[in-house]
Amino acid sequence: MAAGAALPGLLFTFAAMVLLIFASVSSPTWERISFLDVPNGSATTHFGVFGYTGVKAHVGWFFPSLLADDRLNGHLFHNLTFVLILIPIAAGLAGLSVLFGLCGAAYHRAGTVFMALLSALAFLITLIAWVIEMVLFGVARSHMRDRGIDATWGNANWIVLGALVALFIGFFASLCGVFGRYGRRRAAY
Repeated sequence: MAAGAALPGLLFTFAAMVLLIFASVSSPTWERISFLDVPNGSATTHFGVFGYTGVKAHVGWFFPSLLADDRLNGHLFHNLTFVLILIPIAAGLAGLSVLFGLCGAAYHRAGTVFMALLSALAFLITLIAWVIEMVLFGVARSHMRDRGIDATWGNANWIVLGALVALFIGFFASLCGVFGRYGRRRAAY
């Protein structure tokens, strides 16, 4: 292998990519991963990137009228649900970072440089997405609890936070990998 110095950054960005993909396929696609869980009679409504339990997956959605008040179904919160698309975008950037990291680990330093740049960009987008989704679902949770509905945080919030930390570490590890040894050692005669 040409560059062992690129491997730690590659592993952390790969872990972040997998975590962001898991968060991207949250409810309604995969009910086990959600940002907010709300009991609704005998069932539980799970909220995710592309909607909630029982609706067709799409970008930008309104909260169900049985659970939300007029404020939650206003234009501000509806527009914030559009911004959740940043999570799959960050997953794509982390995937590109992994591809460049593979090139850096196998062949040339330029791949590691691009891995560092893309992991930094994915980190910034993930940070923005995490802050927005915590605000969106935090306010929704607070509104529902004020109305006597026992809304709880889902696991996708912490999955995105784990990806954020992995991208942070992956960026600095790949930055250190840029300055690693890429040439072959000459045999001593």
